[in-house]
Amino acid sequence: MMNIADRIQQLRKANGISQEELADQIGVSRQAVSKWESGQSTPDIEKILLLSDYFGTTTDYLLKGTELVKDTENKRNAMVFTVAGTILNAIGLAASVIIWLERMTYYAAGVGIIMMLLGTGVFLFGQTVDSTEKARARYYFMLPNVWILLFIPMSCCYNFLISLLGGDFGFPEPVPALVSLIWTFALYWVLYITVCAGVDFWIYRGSQGK
Repeated sequence: MMNIADRIQQLRKANGISQEELADQIGVSRQAVSKWESGQSTPDIEKILLLSDYFGTTTDYLLKGTELVKDTENKRNAMVFTVAGTILNAIGLAASVIIWLERMTYYAAGVGIIMMLLGTGVFLFGQTVDSTEKARARYYFMLPNVWILLFIPMSCCYNFLISLLGGDFGFPEPVPALVSLIWTFALYWVLYITVCAGVDFWIYRGSQGK
């Protein structure tokens, strides 16, 4: 039979967060969370209230295992907003690149950025409404969207720097310009991959509870 230690651990893992992340949200040490989950200690009533608010459950569930099924069923799953936001962001990036390659017009970058703002807004909406699995939704939004959201801004910065070096390119171009200096083009991709992979690794490490 599950006790409060089991329920805290189950809720944390269901939301895809580490003990350290939960500790930061509740205002305690990671060791305190570890002791709660191992049954060595029990959170006081103030921390029980914070835990119930953070996980979107009731104090009755945490203390006694009594779950209000109706309230849970009425909540939206934040993962739905994560998927919708990611799709919109991907469409925005694809549309921006296609428009640029076909028409070579600077508003291509604007189209992509507007779509990405919309997609990110959908995700953020899912984090503010009464929804479940918010932490898990944040994790799965950030991993792929780092690569999507950084592409156009980094391309624009790269193209602007190339224009300062004498290249005939303006910064609103949504893709890195292939110039005569091949090493600069290669450097862009090395930097882009390094930054995105580094951020993803940081996100992944932060989600692992020890």
